Amino acid sequence: MAAYVLKRLGYALLVGLGITFITFFVSQVIPIDPAVAALGENAREEQIREFRERYGLDKPLLVQYGLYLQRLFRLDLGRSLRTGRPVAEDLKEFFPATLELALSAFLVALLLGLPAGVWAALRQNRPPDLLVRLLALLLGSTPVFFLAILLLDLLHRRLGLLPGPGRLDPFLLPPPRVTGMVSLDALLAGDWAAFRDALAHLVLPAFVLGSASAALLARMVRAAMLEVLSQDYIRTVWAKGLSERQVVLRHALKNAALPVLTLLGGLLGGLLSGAVLTETIFSWPGLGRYVTQSATSLDFPAVMGVTLLVGVVYSLLNLLVDLLYALLDPRIRYA
Repeated sequence: MAAYVLKRLGYALLVGLGITFITFFVSQVIPIDPAVAALGENAREEQIREFRERYGLDKPLLVQYGLYLQRLFRLDLGRSLRTGRPVAEDLKEFFPATLELALSAFLVALLLGLPAGVWAALRQNRPPDLLVRLLALLLGSTPVFFLAILLLDLLHRRLGLLPGPGRLDPFLLPPPRVTGMVSLDALLAGDWAAFRDALAHLVLPAFVLGSASAALLARMVRAAMLEVLSQDYIRTVWAKGLSERQVVLRHALKNAALPVLTLLGGLLGGLLSGAVLTETIFSWPGLGRYVTQSATSLDFPAVMGVTLLVGVVYSLLNLLVDLLYALLDPRIRYA
């Protein structure tokens, strides 16, 4: 197992190098001068020349790429052209907000999609199954921006049941920063008012972001459960007189978990990297808003830093999924 983990970490390193290569050279073919984009069209030629020399933009492409890799090995992602701060500091500030939102949306997807898929499979072609399939179709096909605006208008503006955009009420003091996730930091600080308010602010964006994932998960769980429930050993278990709960939890669900686990890894990675619209609508200061603003201002170091971070996260999630396979199925052995 240790040898396999080291091997996969080596593959993750190669993936990271491939991401740096692609993003670096794609950024070079864009017909816009980043120095002019950063300084403005009214910048003097001396200012542009000084800017290029400062950031190494006057050197050949291969030399620039080599210097970029040298900085990466020192965990230096460069300096953002838009904020003027090191990209690593920007990621440290904005990534926890995205992580908090993505984990909350992932929890929503699990709590809604997993039981719905099991329930639909056990009631195949009956009203519960038809209801789950209809709701999954609606949630999976509804655009994120439309669902977000609809829920904000209904639950926040009209009914006042949930707070609006943002991570915390502006009249509350934020808890001391430990993890960067406001709800967890409030819990660690024992600030229950901030904790309750942070959770309330998470409800709408987490549901909006996790709704499509919940719909996809429900359909996947239903299909996997139907395949397992049709097996001969499940019929034998039913014949032994076990209850429906015992059949589902002890036999069917565990064997249906492998394909679902593959989907869960991809869903979590997608939630971490695909929250742009949700973060924009709910004024959530995460990576989605950061990379969008960086891309529109042609902040190449920031865009490359976010892309590299997302690629590393995907690689680690795939490794985690592969390792969990062995825990769920003892027949799997890694050489």
